[in-house]
Amino acid sequence: MSHSPPDRTGTSGSTTQAPAAAGMKASTRSTLIGAMFLMATSAIGPGFITQTTAFTVQLGVAFSFAIVTSIVVDIALQLNVWRVIGLSGRRAQELGNLVVPGLGWLMAALLVIGGFVFNVGNVSGAGLGTDAMFGLEPRAGGAISALLAIGIFMSKRAGVAMDRVVLVLGLLMIALTGYVAVTSGPPVGRALKNVVLPEQVSLLAITTLIGGTIGGYIVYAGAHRLLDSGVEGPAFLRQISRGSITGILITGLMRIILFLAILGVVVGGARLDPSSQAASAFQAAAGEVGLRVFGVVLWAASITSVIGASYTSISFVTSRARTSERVRTLLVAAFIAVTTLIYLLVQTPPATLLVFAGAFNGLLLPVGIGVVLWVGTMRKDLLNGYRYPKWLLVIGWLAWLLTLYLAANSVRPAIDLFLK
Repeated sequence: MSHSPPDRTGTSGSTTQAPAAAGMKASTRSTLIGAMFLMATSAIGPGFITQTTAFTVQLGVAFSFAIVTSIVVDIALQLNVWRVIGLSGRRAQELGNLVVPGLGWLMAALLVIGGFVFNVGNVSGAGLGTDAMFGLEPRAGGAISALLAIGIFMSKRAGVAMDRVVLVLGLLMIALTGYVAVTSGPPVGRALKNVVLPEQVSLLAITTLIGGTIGGYIVYAGAHRLLDSGVEGPAFLRQISRGSITGILITGLMRIILFLAILGVVVGGARLDPSSQAASAFQAAAGEVGLRVFGVVLWAASITSVIGASYTSISFVTSRARTSERVRTLLVAAFIAVTTLIYLLVQTPPATLLVFAGAFNGLLLPVGIGVVLWVGTMRKDLLNGYRYPKWLLVIGWLAWLLTLYLAANSVRPAIDLFLK
């Protein structure tokens, strides 16, 4: 990656850092935008599309309430995560080891295992996307997409390349899905009414969306990207906080647009193919063009998730100070290569592995969020003199209780499989 040396001057929020933050150089602004879209596009993967489509078919207009509720909870959690990591200038696993020796390595193990298996699914999604776009055999499409992702990381200015790719593909996904949403003619008024007065409330939908948006590596992707670019410390607090919220809002916008696109088709009475509901919905809305658009959206969602999962997973097992840029780059490339090889050998990740990977991600969420909130509550010495707002901690701890419920729900299927 293109790593700038971290700025550790003025660690108590002194005026020595103020000009750097106030000036807001173009490079810093570009990094912030890249971090926001890295987080957002990491969340928008093949599973994101599948979950959104399934719940739209199941709940109809009432799904709008679940979407908005999950966005509010996601903001509360992500705001705390980015703020603590950004203020401390330490990655999540480093904070974990400072809270309880060895806890950070446990966090890293859970994240890498979950990220590894889900990355096989991301490569698979990229292959299916190229199939829908060009009729290319999925395995060939997945391999080509993986080589493209490796090429991005192997480029001379890898950090800049990654930021630009996730930005362009993120905007492309939103624009194309927006086109399908307009074409499908959804009942926007009824959907808005259900945000306030839902016809049906699904706790399963809400918790699933929260886990899918900030579970596993996703909540740390953008924050770690900022650290690697030297954006840290109290002087950058406003930019860090704004970036964390905007990242969630970008993800929420994509979910809302995708929801409206599918909703219009469902309300119109179209019968969706159970094996590929999203693809058939896009096709029902815009014909053959819609199917090609779906292919582009699925491919973009998958390849950006490959980038996000690989980058963040390696950031959990390397050090900014002790690991060279070349070693980090080679590790990311190897991560993508191995997951792609597994995909080529098995085509799609076995359901059992995905269930266990989901359990790892579910366990990581309360552990990681708990570490961040503990630092904000009890380890103010790690925050470079910043006084953490109590109201934000209260909101964070309340949301953390929900992550325990999410963890229980993710672990239960794995236990059932093990007992069988």
